[in-house]
Amino acid sequence: MLGVAEARFGAVVARGVEAVTDDPGDLTSGFWAVVVTFEGVLTAVRMAEVSRHGRPVAPDPHGWPGLTGPWRSSLDEDGYVAGVDEIRDRIAAGTVYQVNLCRVLEHDLPEGASVLALGEVLARGNPAPYAATIDIPEAGLEVACASPEAYLVRRGRRLTSGPIKGTAADPHGLRTKDFAENVMIVDLVRNDLAHVSTPGTVEVDALCRLEHHPGLVHLVSEVSGALRPGVGWRDVLAATFPPGSVSGAPKHTALRAIADLEPVPRGPYCGAVGWVDADRDEAVLAVGIRTFWAARDADGRRVLRFGTGAGITWGSSAVDEWQETELKAARLVALATGHGQISGRV
Repeated sequence: MLGVAEARFGAVVARGVEAVTDDPGDLTSGFWAVVVTFEGVLTAVRMAEVSRHGRPVAPDPHGWPGLTGPWRSSLDEDGYVAGVDEIRDRIAAGTVYQVNLCRVLEHDLPEGASVLALGEVLARGNPAPYAATIDIPEAGLEVACASPEAYLVRRGRRLTSGPIKGTAADPHGLRTKDFAENVMIVDLVRNDLAHVSTPGTVEVDALCRLEHHPGLVHLVSEVSGALRPGVGWRDVLAATFPPGSVSGAPKHTALRAIADLEPVPRGPYCGAVGWVDADRDEAVLAVGIRTFWAARDADGRRVLRFGTGAGITWGSSAVDEWQETELKAARLVALATGHGQISGRV
């Protein structure tokens, strides 16, 4: 055993490190805590012990120190608006139809601050269906996630994805653009899953379903397929990653726009966070949104990062899309900062 670690996924709690890999082909036996950065770097940790019978004693949320002072953003409002305008120019030129444009927030983090405590703060203040807290410093993983979105859920041979496109403070704030964008991404996800599914088994199980989450509503769709015999995790990730809802369509030109317009890597944000149980042919991998992670900056300082973004189409208003990034970040950033109320700009 290489060390002691903990990963929490709702009622599933895993501890102890048996192995660490960056090769999805290794996910053939055991229970793995998994993080894939948006840039495609996999870190998977095979855990020694797994409990599935409710949460043991949770970390003390008061152990999280809270944060003071402003957050730094990789793109300010002017930079973000300019990025939206550039994407609309590319849409007008016919090179892309939709691009998810994101920015990464950063705050200094006290040494010794544990993401386990932050994960408990999020679990109490912003419960999410795909919440995850992974605290495995020896593998470089310190992630607290409150994701509402399923990237991939596996049950036997059935693989399901639940893309979210369309976010507002309440249902009246959803736009025609949001519904059109959701349908566009559903088509992309259908195509991705078709590469690894038995022909004729890919289905749209739900389209533009309204879901309520703390402080937000989302439009959520669901696409599933039956995996072809012999398909492994290397094949699945190659066909479907990064998630279509946080990249764009067509995916290859959307990724080119993201590389051109976003000044810093996204890291775990918009990647995948979750678990794979290879012995049971089960997995729950969330899209890494509403996600914090600890890292070291270029000067070696410990920092906490958080990403936020919006989907850009021809019908987008640059100012409205900036405001959507603020809306998505506000509640989570307030919780991490330790504020009882959400106010002001991120």
